[in-house]
Amino acid sequence: MEITSKVLGETLYISLSGELDEHSAMFTRSTLDELFTKNSFKQVVMDLYSLDFVDSTGVGVLIGRYKKLKSVNKQIYISNPSEHAEKIFIMSGIYSIMPKVS
Repeated sequence: MEITSKVLGETLYISLSGELDEHSAMFTRSTLDELFTKNSFKQVVMDLYSLDFVDSTGVGVLIGRYKKLKSVNKQIYISNPSEHAEKIFIMSGIYSIMPKVS
């Protein structure tokens, strides 16, 4: 898993690349939480174009970050999901809490 980020205006942009699964969940969770803590932003856009694989553990990581941000009144969005991620997100219903944006 590779995670890159940048802040533009009031938006924190995060790109995930690789596999978001049981093996990368702890690293991804802690890295995202650190990014949320050290940056000033009002919303997050997660670019998942290069996310090759995501399983239920990975969906759980994303839902956990959603809950963390919701508790401080910040929104998180999904952008450019890979074909595989798109199928998983549709099946899981994650777009009802983390809308997909262009």
